[in-house]
Amino acid sequence: MTYVQYLYMQTLNISLPTELVKRVDLQAKKEYKNRSELMREALRLYLVDQDEWMEIFKSGEEAMKKMGIRSEGDINDIVYEFRHGKKVR
Repeated sequence: MTYVQYLYMQTLNISLPTELVKRVDLQAKKEYKNRSELMREALRLYLVDQDEWMEIFKSGEEAMKKMGIRSEGDINDIVYEFRHGKKVR
């Protein structure tokens, strides 16, 4: 980390269960990182993952609108019709 990056850091205090702290410490040791480095990376990856899921859900909602699907019930009907070859509606 450069000095300039360090200047833009903020401290965040969190409480964690003891067992989770032990796991964090063990993983940090395996990766030759300190707690802060490990937690920064874990949080960054979590946020990237959440952004990717939101994009997937957004795409699904757009596809539903194009297909005229308005509810989960509509989806269940489509799946039933596909599996059984029978119209529900």
